Amino acid sequence: MSDSKPTIVLVHGAWADASSWSSVIGPLQADGYQVLAPPNELRGLTQDAAYIASFLAQRTSGPVVLVGHSYGGAVITNAGAHGGDVKALVYVDAFIPDEGETVVGILDGSGSALAVADPTTVLDVAGYPGAPEGAAEAFLKPETVHTAFAQDLPEADRLLIAATQRPASFVANVTPSAAPAWKTIPSWAVLGTQDRVIPIATQRRMAERAGATITEVDASHVSMVSHPDAALAAIHAAVDAIG
Repeated sequence: MSDSKPTIVLVHGAWADASSWSSVIGPLQADGYQVLAPPNELRGLTQDAAYIASFLAQRTSGPVVLVGHSYGGAVITNAGAHGGDVKALVYVDAFIPDEGETVVGILDGSGSALAVADPTTVLDVAGYPGAPEGAAEAFLKPETVHTAFAQDLPEADRLLIAATQRPASFVANVTPSAAPAWKTIPSWAVLGTQDRVIPIATQRRMAERAGATITEVDASHVSMVSHPDAALAAIHAAVDAIG
């Protein structure tokens, strides 16, 4: 691998793990990139971003292209300027918050399948040891996976997502974002036009506000699984732009 190539760091979102990047990792490795896909703890935005920043500081050297999916977009927004030599941000069907915004606030009134009066109609809720007072974990109901999260995947893949999902603490969705890395680091965004978790109008508004280079793809919330070429193209564009 050429030492001039940046390291590609892929941060997964809620209800997922690093395997959600499997269709992206192989082609990047084949192209000679070092690729890292750390765990996103899904416990709270401040804590999760601090972990990723620490990971970047300790596990990378040289330039980094930092990529985030869904809630992982909020995490890289908060971590990107605080660990490692991050030269570019790539958002895939992702939250791109500004300072003070929360995931819940971004989705409010957006038409998202998750922005409902009673969250238990789309989520299963369970307590977890060590949770802050009033906090709980949220799991996607299987029907939500099938109809709103990954509706463009084959049924077997949707069933696998429902069975293996990593839950997110409600704390993660209500923690205000800090100063965004996208104000100082160039960004790219892949927007799924059939996304029912972060509707396309909401994604487009955030990406335009961040000054991101935008690509739209006819895909669900998990476009890096159903249409990995779009994510790969955005990552390669970011690499080319940073030289």
